[in-house]
Amino acid sequence: MRVTLTDVVLRDGLQDEPVLVAPADRIAIAESLVAAGIRRLEAASFVDPRRVPQMAGAEEVLAGVPRGGEVRCSALALNARGVRRAVAAGAAEITAVSSASGGHSRANAGRDVGSALDDLAAAVAEHPEVAFTAGIATAFVCPFDGDVPPEALLAVVDRFARAGIRRFGLADTLGTAPPEQVLRSLEVVRQAHPDAEFGLHLHNAHGRALSTVDAAIEAGITRFDSAAGGYGGCPFAPGAHGNLATEALVAHLHARGIPTGVDERALDDAIGLIARVLARASPLT
Repeated sequence: MRVTLTDVVLRDGLQDEPVLVAPADRIAIAESLVAAGIRRLEAASFVDPRRVPQMAGAEEVLAGVPRGGEVRCSALALNARGVRRAVAAGAAEITAVSSASGGHSRANAGRDVGSALDDLAAAVAEHPEVAFTAGIATAFVCPFDGDVPPEALLAVVDRFARAGIRRFGLADTLGTAPPEQVLRSLEVVRQAHPDAEFGLHLHNAHGRALSTVDAAIEAGITRFDSAAGGYGGCPFAPGAHGNLATEALVAHLHARGIPTGVDERALDDAIGLIARVLARASPLT
């Protein structure tokens, strides 16, 4: 077995730091991660820089990060405007994100779940040349609405599927969902969509993310997001914890005999670079 890792530190990691990292430094981080053997990066988020100033300069970042061959870089968008910006910037892979819960959707996207999904579905239809993944935030727990019933998650999966998307990333945005809750919801959506591909985007509030990884692998899930250094969170989800750290995930998989293609020493070097970049970055004003 081989798992597919996507490092999201350039997007999810940096969006929650109280500093502005220059595009050139973000590109350097991407290069260091690729040098360590990371082959999938979430490089940028095409959102309103007035709301998430850490993501300003997304076009410049996407233009400069390594791409080609085995190296794949994706961009994130919350609405049709973001999708169009990402396409104009040359994104061939886009994660279109909606929340599974109404409270988080209103805080994060400024609209209810249904409106957000309709807007994204229209943008997906406009761009058949793009490989879309549906990212579903608060797939299991919402900071405003509490536990998200599997049926509510399935309704969002259904809507994305009707738009033609077959790859899904389910996010434990707060990092508080126990493994058994994640597996219950996964079972519901996989039974309804047996031909779709599901992955997990895990945060790590209680140190249980690796247990969730193990349970998911046993259930046949092989796609996981993580962030080098464990950075990250959601500015619009109070209480969100940092991402599952890429270095912890890689070490754990290697200990299980599961190859990743990542050099752990080189990954440590990349994490050191991230720390230095953050230390010299301009603070948010």
